[in-house]
Amino acid sequence: MHIKKFHEESNINGKKTVRNVFIKNGKGYKSVSHYKGGKHNGTVKKQLCADHIKLIKNGKFIPGLFNDCNIKNATRSKGSRKGRK
Repeated sequence: MHIKKFHEESNINGKKTVRNVFIKNGKGYKSVSHYKGGKHNGTVKKQLCADHIKLIKNGKFIPGLFNDCNIKNATRSKGSRKGRK
């Protein structure tokens, strides 16, 4: 049982973004959590493909790994309920 974790935080203008990678028993996932004003605003979690898991285990950098983990509701402005249907 091999566990590998990766954690990265960035804080820009009070908006914190946390990126995580977790690999255990040959399976893994990536997640991006968004915070605004100290409050948790949402998390996107996706499974890693086998090629990415091999590269991460070898310590390689994967450009654009978290590009598909965008949260749509984090920047959404509060509108009327009618627009959310």
